[in-house]
Amino acid sequence: MGYIKSFIRETWPKRYSSSPSEDMITLMWSFVVSIYSIGGLLGSLSAGYLSVRFGRKRAMLSANIPALLSAALMGLSRLCGSFEMIIAGRLFSGSFVTAGLALNIHLMYAGECAPRNLRGLISITASTATAVGKFVGFALGLREVLGVDALWPILMAANALPALVQLLTLPFFPDSPRYLLIDKKDKEGCIKAVKQLWGDGDHMAEINDMMAEQEAIRGEKAKSVCDLFRDKAVRWQLITLFLVSSCMQLIGANVYFYAYSVFIKAGIPPAQTHYVSLGVGITEILTTVVCVSGSSAEFHTADSFPWVPYCSVALIFIFIMGFGIGPAGVLCPLPTEIFIQSYRPAAYVFNGATNWIQLFVLGLLFPFIVEGLGSFCFIIFLTYCLSMAIFVFLVVPETKGKTMLQVMEEFNRLNYRGKKRQTALQQNNCSVMIVTRL
Repeated sequence: MGYIKSFIRETWPKRYSSSPSEDMITLMWSFVVSIYSIGGLLGSLSAGYLSVRFGRKRAMLSANIPALLSAALMGLSRLCGSFEMIIAGRLFSGSFVTAGLALNIHLMYAGECAPRNLRGLISITASTATAVGKFVGFALGLREVLGVDALWPILMAANALPALVQLLTLPFFPDSPRYLLIDKKDKEGCIKAVKQLWGDGDHMAEINDMMAEQEAIRGEKAKSVCDLFRDKAVRWQLITLFLVSSCMQLIGANVYFYAYSVFIKAGIPPAQTHYVSLGVGITEILTTVVCVSGSSAEFHTADSFPWVPYCSVALIFIFIMGFGIGPAGVLCPLPTEIFIQSYRPAAYVFNGATNWIQLFVLGLLFPFIVEGLGSFCFIIFLTYCLSMAIFVFLVVPETKGKTMLQVMEEFNRLNYRGKKRQTALQQNNCSVMIVTRL
């Protein structure tokens, strides 16, 4: 943070022939931070259209070009003497790299490429990869590595490496079998993709499930986000997705926004906060791997009891473990598990957009919540988490080992509650119906 502010302070007079005030520097720094969320929102909104228009694979490939552009802008910003290049790079990075376009399409691609018994496992690897990325970012940001004044442009350009790796390796992978069969109606391409991904075994049962889903939707085009709100056939899926995805923010994950100040207030010396952040990254990796297979101390307390601040940090680690095992791990495969092919792109758009909006609003309000409630601020998150645990236990059906149509039938018991006969898929024109007995 200090290096970027110093850079803005140095370059502003050269570009605008005046000295910036501290408020203006703070405003520019806030803009550097917040523009990433705006980019993430824009990228999420475009994920549905691009994934259907160009396919999952080509959409992911195309996202690497802006990713490389963002790395170049941020990496060359100091050489060019332009802090505006950092802002533009952060916008592109948020739109096309993490939780914007690329991640949403990656989750679709991974879930659709996985066999039924590994669908959740493969999708959750995205959480592990995200945790690894955070850990690598923390590690590279150490003063002993790239966290110094002379090397921060290289640190900001480090996201070019994964983009290059994907750009060079992804062309050798097939497109999603479900996309090829259901959206493109390319059965031969689907069978070829299945053999390339899963080997030469007998996969006809999985292909038959895809064909059953194709028959169920009968060539219906991908739905829009508006269709998600209008169609009663996916009402409880949408409610479930919104409530569970809200846990990403309302579980208190905003600790990342204020990690430095949290550690300082807990009594951790400033020189050690980077290493504590590194430990946070390691903890998140371990908790997402597990998913695959409250106290605050003042400065004077730390002087009297040196172990108290580190107990507070331990509580933060425990919190992150709960976050990683819970919503962070579950949310990645959820849209793939509970929405059929025609609704899945819109579901990922809705999920990404709501997450970024909630992240922005909560990041804006959290300091005021802390000011008003003090150490009791996390009671809000505790209440929501307990409510969601009850909701998931009582309402949400199990999806493990079930086909998309079986999961849809389970949700129809909620969508059409009280009827003896229910519609497993009901389009707006009522042209597609699968009748099942309760």
